[in-house]
Amino acid sequence: MTQTVLVTGSSRGIGKAIALRLANQGFDIVVHCRGNTTLAEQTLEEIKAIGRSTRLLCFDIANREQTRDILEHDVEEHGAYYGVVCNAAIARDNAFPAITEDEWDSVIHTNLDGFYNVLHPIIMPMIRRRKPGRIVTLSSVSGEMGNRGQVNYSASKAGIIGATKALAVELAKRKITVNCVAPGVIETDMTEDLHFDEAMKMIPMQRMGKVEEVAAAVSFLMSEDAGYVTRQVISVNGGMY
Repeated sequence: MTQTVLVTGSSRGIGKAIALRLANQGFDIVVHCRGNTTLAEQTLEEIKAIGRSTRLLCFDIANREQTRDILEHDVEEHGAYYGVVCNAAIARDNAFPAITEDEWDSVIHTNLDGFYNVLHPIIMPMIRRRKPGRIVTLSSVSGEMGNRGQVNYSASKAGIIGATKALAVELAKRKITVNCVAPGVIETDMTEDLHFDEAMKMIPMQRMGKVEEVAAAVSFLMSEDAGYVTRQVISVNGGMY
Protein backbone atom coordinates (compact mmCIF):
# COMPACT_ATOMS: atom_id res chain seq x y z
CA MET A 1 0.00 0.00 0.00
CA THR A 2 1.34 3.42 -0.96
CA GLN A 3 2.36 5.62 1.96
CA THR A 4 1.30 9.26 2.20
CA VAL A 5 3.42 12.18 3.38
CA LEU A 6 2.21 15.67 4.28
CA VAL A 7 4.70 18.43 3.40
CA THR A 8 3.77 21.84 4.78
CA GLY A 9 4.80 24.91 2.83
CA SER A 10 5.28 22.87 -0.33
CA SER A 11 4.11 25.28 -3.01
CA ARG A 12 7.63 26.62 -3.61
CA GLY A 13 11.25 26.65 -2.51
CA ILE A 14 12.58 24.00 -0.16
CA GLY A 15 9.13 22.57 0.51
CA LYS A 16 8.40 22.04 -3.16
CA ALA A 17 11.79 20.38 -3.68
CA ILE A 18 11.04 18.05 -0.76
CA ALA A 19 7.60 17.19 -2.11
CA LEU A 20 8.98 16.35 -5.56
CA ARG A 21 11.87 14.33 -4.14
CA LEU A 22 9.53 12.28 -1.95
CA ALA A 23 7.14 11.75 -4.87
CA ASN A 24 10.05 10.40 -6.90
CA GLN A 25 10.82 8.18 -3.90
CA GLY A 26 7.39 6.58 -4.25
CA PHE A 27 5.26 8.47 -1.73
CA ASP A 28 1.89 10.03 -2.35
CA ILE A 29 2.06 13.68 -1.32
CA VAL A 30 -0.30 16.02 0.49
CA VAL A 31 0.74 19.47 -0.70
CA HIS A 32 0.10 22.40 1.63
CA CYS A 33 0.02 26.15 1.15
CA ARG A 34 -1.25 29.09 3.17
CA GLY A 35 -2.94 30.85 0.29
CA ASN A 36 -0.96 30.87 -2.97
CA THR A 37 -2.95 28.18 -4.73
CA THR A 38 -1.49 29.07 -8.14
CA LEU A 39 1.98 27.91 -7.13
CA ALA A 40 0.56 25.00 -5.16
CA GLU A 41 -1.37 23.77 -8.20
CA GLN A 42 1.88 23.79 -10.18
CA THR A 43 3.43 21.54 -7.54
CA LEU A 44 0.41 19.23 -7.77
CA GLU A 45 0.77 18.94 -11.53
CA GLU A 46 4.48 18.12 -11.28
CA ILE A 47 3.76 15.40 -8.72
CA LYS A 48 1.02 13.94 -10.92
CA ALA A 49 3.48 13.91 -13.83
CA ILE A 50 5.76 11.73 -11.69
CA GLY A 51 2.88 9.30 -11.35
CA ARG A 52 1.99 9.83 -7.70
CA SER A 53 -1.35 10.71 -6.16
CA THR A 54 -1.57 14.12 -4.56
CA ARG A 55 -4.02 16.57 -3.05
CA LEU A 56 -3.90 20.12 -1.72
CA LEU A 57 -4.68 21.49 1.73
CA CYS A 58 -4.76 25.26 2.34
CA PHE A 59 -4.51 26.65 5.87
CA ASP A 60 -2.43 28.99 8.01
CA ILE A 61 -0.33 26.90 10.39
CA ALA A 62 -0.42 29.79 12.87
CA ASN A 63 -4.21 29.39 13.09
CA ARG A 64 -4.66 26.52 15.52
CA GLU A 65 -8.39 25.93 15.06
CA GLN A 66 -8.26 26.10 11.26
CA THR A 67 -5.24 23.80 11.09
CA ARG A 68 -6.80 21.23 13.42
CA ASP A 69 -10.13 21.20 11.60
CA ILE A 70 -8.60 20.72 8.15
CA LEU A 71 -6.07 18.08 9.20
CA GLU A 72 -8.58 16.08 11.23
CA HIS A 73 -10.98 16.09 8.29
CA ASP A 74 -8.24 15.01 5.87
CA VAL A 75 -7.13 12.14 8.11
CA GLU A 76 -10.73 11.06 8.67
CA GLU A 77 -11.34 10.97 4.92
CA HIS A 78 -8.05 9.52 3.69
CA GLY A 79 -6.43 7.82 6.69
CA ALA A 80 -3.39 8.58 8.83
CA TYR A 81 -0.16 9.82 7.28
CA TYR A 82 2.99 7.71 7.17
CA GLY A 83 5.10 10.83 7.36
CA VAL A 84 5.00 14.57 7.95
CA VAL A 85 7.52 17.23 6.95
CA CYS A 86 7.07 20.43 8.95
CA ASN A 87 8.63 22.89 6.55
CA ALA A 88 6.35 25.96 6.48
CA ALA A 89 7.92 29.01 8.13
CA ILE A 90 8.32 32.76 7.86
CA ALA A 91 11.10 35.24 8.62
CA ARG A 92 10.69 38.88 9.62
CA ASP A 93 14.21 40.11 10.31
CA ASN A 94 15.11 43.18 12.32
CA ALA A 95 17.65 44.29 14.90
CA PHE A 96 16.34 43.26 18.31
CA PRO A 97 15.77 46.80 19.68
CA ALA A 98 13.65 47.53 16.62
CA ILE A 99 11.63 44.29 16.52
CA THR A 100 7.95 45.06 16.83
CA GLU A 101 5.52 42.94 18.80
CA ASP A 102 3.94 41.84 15.53
CA GLU A 103 7.32 40.80 14.07
CA TRP A 104 8.06 38.76 17.17
CA ASP A 105 4.62 37.22 17.55
CA SER A 106 4.05 36.35 13.90
CA VAL A 107 7.35 34.47 13.62
CA ILE A 108 6.91 32.59 16.90
CA HIS A 109 3.26 31.77 16.22
CA THR A 110 4.01 30.49 12.72
CA ASN A 111 7.33 28.72 13.17
CA LEU A 112 7.13 27.36 16.71
CA ASP A 113 3.41 27.20 17.46
CA GLY A 114 3.03 25.70 13.99
CA PHE A 115 4.91 22.63 15.24
CA TYR A 116 2.15 21.98 17.77
CA ASN A 117 -0.68 23.10 15.52
CA VAL A 118 0.27 20.72 12.69
CA LEU A 119 1.52 17.69 14.60
CA HIS A 120 -0.85 17.53 17.56
CA PRO A 121 -4.00 16.65 15.56
CA ILE A 122 -2.28 13.91 13.57
CA ILE A 123 0.00 12.20 16.10
CA MET A 124 -2.59 9.84 17.57
CA PRO A 125 -3.79 8.65 14.13
CA MET A 126 -0.14 7.94 13.25
CA ILE A 127 0.30 5.99 16.48
CA ARG A 128 -2.90 4.01 15.89
CA ARG A 129 -1.49 2.77 12.56
CA ARG A 130 0.82 0.58 14.67
CA LYS A 131 3.37 0.84 11.90
CA PRO A 132 6.62 2.76 11.47
CA GLY A 133 6.27 6.45 10.69
CA ARG A 134 8.43 9.47 10.03
CA ILE A 135 8.38 13.09 11.17
CA VAL A 136 10.94 15.55 9.84
CA THR A 137 11.03 19.16 10.99
CA LEU A 138 12.92 22.01 9.36
CA SER A 139 15.01 24.20 11.63
CA SER A 140 17.86 26.44 10.44
CA VAL A 141 21.50 27.18 11.06
CA SER A 142 20.10 30.29 12.77
CA GLY A 143 18.47 28.02 15.31
CA GLU A 144 21.80 26.31 15.98
CA MET A 145 24.19 29.27 16.16
CA GLY A 146 22.01 32.39 16.34
CA ASN A 147 22.16 35.11 13.73
CA ARG A 148 22.33 38.88 13.84
CA GLY A 149 18.98 40.49 13.08
CA GLN A 150 17.13 37.22 13.57
CA VAL A 151 16.48 36.94 17.29
CA ASN A 152 12.84 36.06 16.66
CA TYR A 153 13.64 33.60 13.86
CA SER A 154 16.56 32.04 15.76
CA ALA A 155 14.39 31.60 18.85
CA SER A 156 11.66 29.88 16.85
CA LYS A 157 14.07 27.58 15.05
CA ALA A 158 15.99 26.68 18.21
CA GLY A 159 12.64 25.82 19.75
CA ILE A 160 11.93 23.49 16.84
CA ILE A 161 15.12 21.57 17.61
CA GLY A 162 14.18 21.15 21.28
CA ALA A 163 10.62 20.13 20.48
CA THR A 164 11.82 17.66 17.85
CA LYS A 165 14.23 15.95 20.22
CA ALA A 166 11.63 15.70 22.98
CA LEU A 167 8.96 14.30 20.67
CA ALA A 168 11.46 11.77 19.32
CA VAL A 169 11.85 10.33 22.82
CA GLU A 170 8.08 10.08 23.28
CA LEU A 171 7.50 8.30 19.97
CA ALA A 172 10.58 6.06 19.79
CA LYS A 173 8.81 2.96 21.13
CA ARG A 174 6.09 3.50 18.55
CA LYS A 175 8.67 3.18 15.75
CA ILE A 176 7.92 6.74 14.65
CA THR A 177 11.20 8.55 14.14
CA VAL A 178 11.41 12.31 14.64
CA ASN A 179 14.37 14.20 13.21
CA CYS A 180 15.31 17.70 12.19
CA VAL A 181 17.05 19.11 9.12
CA ALA A 182 18.76 22.47 9.66
CA PRO A 183 19.57 24.22 6.36
CA GLY A 184 22.15 26.96 6.05
CA VAL A 185 22.08 29.58 3.32
CA ILE A 186 19.99 28.01 0.55
CA GLU A 187 19.13 29.54 -2.82
CA THR A 188 15.44 30.46 -2.40
CA ASP A 189 13.32 33.59 -2.56
CA MET A 190 14.02 34.02 1.18
CA THR A 191 17.72 34.60 0.41
CA GLU A 192 17.30 36.87 -2.62
CA ASP A 193 18.12 39.97 -0.55
CA LEU A 194 21.15 38.38 1.11
CA HIS A 195 24.49 40.12 0.59
CA PHE A 196 26.40 37.40 -1.28
CA ASP A 197 29.94 38.46 -0.32
CA GLU A 198 29.06 38.65 3.36
CA ALA A 199 27.37 35.26 3.24
CA MET A 200 30.35 33.61 1.58
CA LYS A 201 32.61 34.70 4.45
CA MET A 202 30.59 32.45 6.75
CA ILE A 203 30.47 29.40 4.48
CA PRO A 204 33.65 27.29 4.19
CA MET A 205 32.36 25.67 0.98
CA GLN A 206 32.03 29.15 -0.57
CA ARG A 207 28.59 28.65 -2.12
CA MET A 208 24.94 28.63 -1.24
CA GLY A 209 23.19 25.32 -0.89
CA LYS A 210 20.55 24.09 -3.29
CA VAL A 211 17.00 23.16 -2.36
CA GLU A 212 17.62 19.70 -3.79
CA GLU A 213 20.41 19.15 -1.26
CA VAL A 214 18.04 19.85 1.62
CA ALA A 215 15.44 17.59 0.02
CA ALA A 216 18.01 14.78 -0.19
CA ALA A 217 18.53 14.88 3.58
CA VAL A 218 14.78 14.77 4.18
CA SER A 219 14.47 11.92 1.69
CA PHE A 220 16.91 9.79 3.66
CA LEU A 221 15.19 10.48 6.98
CA MET A 222 11.84 9.53 5.44
CA SER A 223 13.18 6.23 4.09
CA GLU A 224 13.12 2.73 5.57
CA ASP A 225 16.92 2.92 5.78
CA ALA A 226 16.59 5.62 8.46
CA GLY A 227 14.58 3.41 10.81
CA TYR A 228 17.25 3.59 13.54
CA VAL A 229 17.86 7.32 13.17
CA THR A 230 15.84 9.49 15.54
CA ARG A 231 16.31 12.57 17.78
CA GLN A 232 18.96 13.92 15.39
CA VAL A 233 19.67 17.24 13.71
CA ILE A 234 21.12 16.96 10.20
CA SER A 235 22.84 20.22 9.25
CA VAL A 236 22.96 21.09 5.55
CA ASN A 237 25.03 24.25 5.66
CA GLY A 238 28.33 23.90 3.81
CA GLY A 239 30.28 23.90 7.07
CA MET A 240 28.86 27.13 8.54
CA TYR A 241 28.35 25.49 11.93
